[in-house]
Amino acid sequence: MRRGFTLLEVLLASVILGFGLMAILMSMMTSQEVMLGSAYLETAQEVMDLGEMAHPLDDVKDVATDLEIPECTAEELWEEISEERLSNEQQEKFRGYRWRRECLNLHDSDDDRRRICNLYIVKVTVSWGNDHRGHQNEESYVTLWRNPDEDPN
Repeated sequence: MRRGFTLLEVLLASVILGFGLMAILMSMMTSQEVMLGSAYLETAQEVMDLGEMAHPLDDVKDVATDLEIPECTAEELWEEISEERLSNEQQEKFRGYRWRRECLNLHDSDDDRRRICNLYIVKVTVSWGNDHRGHQNEESYVTLWRNPDEDPN
C-alpha cells in the first residue's frame, strides 16, 4: 500500500491555498484604501476649519465681495490665521489641498431670494489630488446664511 498524495490532491490543495491567499491580499488592499481615504477626509476637514477661521461667515460685510472667496491653498489659509510657519509635517500634509467658498444664489433676483426668506446658499469645497492624473477628489458642504443687514420679510 502506497502512502502520500496524488498529483490531483496536491493541485487541488494548491488552488484552495491560492484562493485563500488572494482573498487575504484583497482584503488588505481594501483596508489600506479605507485608511488612506479616511486620512484624506480628516485633512479635508482640517482645511475646511482653516477656511472658516480665515473667512468666517460672521465677518461678511459686503455680500457681493465677501461671500464668495476664490480658490486658495491650505498654506495660504494658514498664513491668514497664524503668525507661525507651518511645520514640515504640516506642509506635507496640506500639500495640494485647496479651499473655496461660493454663493449658489448670489445672482438670483431679490424676489427669488425673498421666497426663501432672504437666505443665501453658501457652498464650501475642499479639493485635493492631481488634476493632471485624473485623481481629483473633493468634499463640500452647503450651509444657509442670512445677511443681518437685510430685512427678513
